[in-house]
Amino acid sequence: MIGRIQQSWLNEGCRFILQPFFIVATMFDKEEIIIKPSRIPGEKEIPTAGIFSLNPSDAAYLGLKAKEAGGDRRFLFNSSLQVVPAGNGLGEIFVAGPAVGAPMAVMTLEKLIALGCRKVLVWGWCGALLPNWRVGDLVLATAGFSEEGTSRHYPGKSEYSRKTAWRDGLQNHLLAAGWQCREGKLWSTDAPYRETRSKVEAYAAQGAMGVEMEYTALDAVADFRGIELAALMLVSDELWGAEWRPGFQGREFKRKSRMVLDELFSWLRQLNR
Repeated sequence: MIGRIQQSWLNEGCRFILQPFFIVATMFDKEEIIIKPSRIPGEKEIPTAGIFSLNPSDAAYLGLKAKEAGGDRRFLFNSSLQVVPAGNGLGEIFVAGPAVGAPMAVMTLEKLIALGCRKVLVWGWCGALLPNWRVGDLVLATAGFSEEGTSRHYPGKSEYSRKTAWRDGLQNHLLAAGWQCREGKLWSTDAPYRETRSKVEAYAAQGAMGVEMEYTALDAVADFRGIELAALMLVSDELWGAEWRPGFQGREFKRKSRMVLDELFSWLRQLNR
């Protein structure tokens, strides 16, 4: 029997108390799963490494870059998938996305793995929980607190952390290329419109710097399927102040997002040549 400790918050007045509960996973066995992700007849394999952009606007931008580089469009549920061929001394990669929310993100990643993905760079946005994090900052996820409902269905992981050579390689490249990138823990939620002041303060006190919707679920899948995952987030809004401060519609934010995507696209193609 597999037990998974999750964190639940009991609201007592203005205080939140950390309360563990167990998810019993006696039936979470690979042999008993009814629907398994697979490559159906006629589907081509994809390159082993690629970028998975969670946000629709960034996924659209990456799609244009892939098309300009001769990308071959493939079917991928309600998302998009292109395979960028090798050429001009650069290697082939895949570009996928968007996928908002843990269930859709996990379905997409599962399919990518079935098609041949073994290393994935996840790109997304997060809201800052601490005043030393501002809109436009880059965070490389090192661990997470799960408040989404998908990761618990993947056995074998009681903590959500991602310290791998793949993640370290990404960090080393970004720093060498002049990008300021810090490490941080993330809080993954299914309910962005239910982020309360008490929750923000409680998760920040536990060491979380940001909140988003997919990381812990994707990390659980990567661990379960035995692939390498690195998650890079751009701070899009701030929740730590007296009022919510969104920044994702700002010109500078959009400019930086595209500049980072250009960097990631180029780095991954050079890495795979």
